[in-house]
Amino acid sequence: MNRMLKPTIISIAMATVMAGAAISPALGLIAANFSDTNPTLIKLVLTAPSLLIIPFSFISSFLTKKISKRSIVLMGVAIYVIAGVGAQFTNTIGMLLAFRFVLGAGVGLVMPLSFTLISDYFTGKEQTKMMGYNTAFSNFGGIVTMLLAGYLATFNWRVPFNVYWIGLIIFLLVFFFLPKDKPIESNSTTTKSKIPMSIFGLALGACFVMLVYYAIATNMALYLEQSNLGGSQTAGLVISFTTVGGMVTSMVLVRLEMALKKYLIPVSLLVMGLAFASLSITYSVPLVLLSVSLVGFGQGVIFPLINVKALNQVDPYRTDTVIAIVSSSIYIGQFLSPVVLDTISEIAGHPTIRFQYGVIAIGMIIAFAVMFLMKLKESKRKISKAA
Repeated sequence: MNRMLKPTIISIAMATVMAGAAISPALGLIAANFSDTNPTLIKLVLTAPSLLIIPFSFISSFLTKKISKRSIVLMGVAIYVIAGVGAQFTNTIGMLLAFRFVLGAGVGLVMPLSFTLISDYFTGKEQTKMMGYNTAFSNFGGIVTMLLAGYLATFNWRVPFNVYWIGLIIFLLVFFFLPKDKPIESNSTTTKSKIPMSIFGLALGACFVMLVYYAIATNMALYLEQSNLGGSQTAGLVISFTTVGGMVTSMVLVRLEMALKKYLIPVSLLVMGLAFASLSITYSVPLVLLSVSLVGFGQGVIFPLINVKALNQVDPYRTDTVIAIVSSSIYIGQFLSPVVLDTISEIAGHPTIRFQYGVIAIGMIIAFAVMFLMKLKESKRKISKAA
């Protein structure tokens, strides 16, 4: 195994995390440039890629049986760079969204493979570590790109799209260091195997967590403006702190799992809920930074663990399909985030972002309570059976 294999696989995940959130600091400027456009449509500039990520994740899974994973990644990253950078040359909201959709196609081809390549080359605790590192360094990439996008947004709304040139570096790493592989072969046993129903439960959980997590990327610029706490550059700094928490926790994921065991995910939900509660009431930038870091803590724990649990429930022939299911649900949550939260605000008659964050806080704390009680009952059943 060459020394560049780990950083190469990790770099692939960086492309996926940059799909939408990378340009979130420029969202306010994009809204100002297209001032006659519905605000929810403006938010779709961030979430539109998810609509094509979903079908192309399954196309990627299908292609792994026909061509090598290396070829699929190279094709996906090439589309990613062209569509990502090209969006800055558009003059209408329709064309801008069209480029964002194409970007989603490229990400969709790459997304499942950023995880299944780990299962191809690593097992056991090393696999969990790599899942954590995958999330950690993709978050680090998110920090760099969002800070850079926040700086570039000081020029005009178009310039931040140049952050997608980072995809060219990923393309070169994959071209030179990802081993050439063959399409996945099947046999009578693998073709008859079915996807466990528990996979869909994990996918639903991932959808919910992403729906609330992405409320930071889609709403933070507007939240800061409504609170008179800063502009696009401040938004870039604040949003990048979601990845700080995720990066730190992902690096020590195995230790956290050993310490909290089955209660790790419920505790992460509680931490995210309290963080959103803080955002709903605070007017302090340092507290905002702390809160978004804690939100990042939650996603830095939950998403890697969901992927590990999903991969460990199926044979290698089904791993790409399973990750496509989980990844698609994550991007459904990403796409639905502004739609669901804006709808709740309209129904309640409270259009502020603070109200949305308060609703999320309540939802996360309820989710924690339900899951915690389920784990307690599970423990009691095991104790009674052992007795």
